[in-house]
Amino acid sequence: MAVIKPFKGLRPVLEKVSEIASPPYDVLTSKEAREIIKNNPISFLRIVKPEVDLPPDINLYDERVYLKGKENLEKFINQGLLIQDETPSLYIYQQIMGNHLQTGVVACASVDEYEGGIIKKHENTREEKEMDRSKHIDILNAQTGPVFLTYRNSQGIDSIISELIKESPLYNFISENGVEHKFWKVSKKENIDRIQNAFSRIPFLYIADGHHRSAAASRVRKWRRDKNPSHNGTEEYNYFLSVIFPDNQMLIMDYNRVVKDLMGLSPDEFIAEVKKKFLIEKVSDRYKPDKPHRFGMFLDKQWYKLTPKNDIIDEKDPVKSLDVYILQEYLLNPVLGIKNPRKDKRISFVGGIRGIEALEKMVQEEKYKVAFAMHPTDISSLMEVADANKVMPPKSTWFEPKLRSGIVTHLL
Repeated sequence: MAVIKPFKGLRPVLEKVSEIASPPYDVLTSKEAREIIKNNPISFLRIVKPEVDLPPDINLYDERVYLKGKENLEKFINQGLLIQDETPSLYIYQQIMGNHLQTGVVACASVDEYEGGIIKKHENTREEKEMDRSKHIDILNAQTGPVFLTYRNSQGIDSIISELIKESPLYNFISENGVEHKFWKVSKKENIDRIQNAFSRIPFLYIADGHHRSAAASRVRKWRRDKNPSHNGTEEYNYFLSVIFPDNQMLIMDYNRVVKDLMGLSPDEFIAEVKKKFLIEKVSDRYKPDKPHRFGMFLDKQWYKLTPKNDIIDEKDPVKSLDVYILQEYLLNPVLGIKNPRKDKRISFVGGIRGIEALEKMVQEEKYKVAFAMHPTDISSLMEVADANKVMPPKSTWFEPKLRSGIVTHLL
């Protein structure tokens, strides 16, 4: 069963929400974040990326960064920019991006369920990033960025949510990227009970985005439990901030690849190597794959359509059947020598929100030699990998729209 818990959310005052709510910490560089706060000094980036208020050469993992985040959070509270709800509530968060709409429940998910496999993972975490988020949570005494969870959709939950959002939202604003954000508070006990009971019939939740934040919540819980002789399991640190969307409302976009060189091969030699495992066809225009097991490739001012040969596709294995796995194992590694795409500086990843024209531009500007356009990984594949207790290759999914940080914070 999926346990969700109401909490006393820390939220922006109504008239400031559009200025305070910010992109998540991990989609901007420090330089980009510094530019944003120049024009908007009350951006929540000062809390989730507090290095913006420190010298540009500071190490991002320096203790002073987290202490500055704590100082900024306290400043926002003392200045009345953020207020805390008096009673534990659930919340509903809706995002509208073009024709896409997704509506999720904002709640605290259970660290016990994360550690026990009720909340399922599909990615490995990196120690450095996990420790970064752990220190951020622990020193600020707050979870400032939600974990993005999903579940196999339920008509019961859908009908409750549909009913509750007939009320006027607390917040309704459009962010600088054109996404509309609506936010409701659910504070009546009978409505909280209805939502909790409906989720108790959901067998599993799945992490869509936020593996480091959920792992950090687990780590902080251990730190605090070990220091607390009267620990009883009800403390706020036993739960983590989440937004939970049904799987049929999730939008996964393509997550494309660009590589800086051809490992010393000429374009013709490179194509000859690729032909060993892929069928290659020249196309007259940009090629954006319209179904799985198809790839677009831009090389030497020419677009190609790549189709993997049947003998390298293992449809019985939830990982080996993924396009990101096929490209990595049969092209990027053997032909281009990219053994660890997480660490190799020769490869970069481009979210589909930028369009495949961005890939073409990166190659034409000669910063990269070759680009690969991917078909998006679908949500059912993500769940199948998680159900099999396996992990997806790095950079398999790009979710849009991104959840804003600062709309609601969970204080520990």
